[in-house]
Amino acid sequence: MKQNMGRLIRYILIIHKLSGHKKYVSVEELISYLNLQMELRGYEIGISQRTLQRDIKDIADMFDVEIKNYRGYGYYISDRPEETDIRYQELLLNFDLLTSMNQGSQSVGYIIPEHHRPKGSDTIPILISAIKEHRIIEFDYILVRKGDKIISKRVKPHFLKESLGLWYLLALDEHDALKAYGIDRMRNIHVTDVIFKRDESINPDDLFKHSYGIWDDPSIPIEEIELSYSPLDGKFIKTTPLHSSQKILVDNDDEFRVSLRLRITNDFVMALLSRSASLTVIKPLSLRTRLREIYKDAIQRNN
Repeated sequence: MKQNMGRLIRYILIIHKLSGHKKYVSVEELISYLNLQMELRGYEIGISQRTLQRDIKDIADMFDVEIKNYRGYGYYISDRPEETDIRYQELLLNFDLLTSMNQGSQSVGYIIPEHHRPKGSDTIPILISAIKEHRIIEFDYILVRKGDKIISKRVKPHFLKESLGLWYLLALDEHDALKAYGIDRMRNIHVTDVIFKRDESINPDDLFKHSYGIWDDPSIPIEEIELSYSPLDGKFIKTTPLHSSQKILVDNDDEFRVSLRLRITNDFVMALLSRSASLTVIKPLSLRTRLREIYKDAIQRNN
């Protein structure tokens, strides 16, 4: 498994290096960069030109990114479909953050990682391969809300998504309904030899356009939301917006107020509670009531 992880990290590093300001990167510079970065992540070094060429072929197959070598100048990205650009950039950035603090890394003595690092990230290479090759996968899935009951699933994998520090597999189930599965709850993953036809009508950019986090229940209406915070909390909300629809309405020494347009899910409510010391819900009234009931229950439990 670590070998698979190492390969994917090399792919990340190659694309990152070739996406920089320099148009061409020499073979020597690219190999030196890879060896240094892999060593920092706790992996063995000694990457050869043959390994580099094999990685470049895999990158073309996996990410639709074509890399060529211009004799006398070096490697460069020749072709990268526009619709692929944002998706792979987000995936590679998040995955690189997840893997940059390997426990064997030399940077451990200088970086303090979170104790609750996401589980299951070592399965990402397997899932990416299954998605790319359109292969049905089977796995056991833990239902946390049902007393850790384990069920068997057979799905058609379509996308990977990172949300709130966790990774999810978006796949069509046996009824061709798109479902999200937390990869930290997936066990005994098996990639079958069965090939499925990918549903190209699914637009990943629209899946979570009106939601916070991973859950987007169409039965929940999209609502206009207005929130007021103290100026201090406002600085944090401004730096890290609650949602892509966030618009600043008031920003002065007395108040910071924003508007949003999204579905009010449990994930969104939990996000509001995490910075509720100065929060005032202006609208809708239903959200204001919902938070008030949560506060009342909390006071009773902790009285």
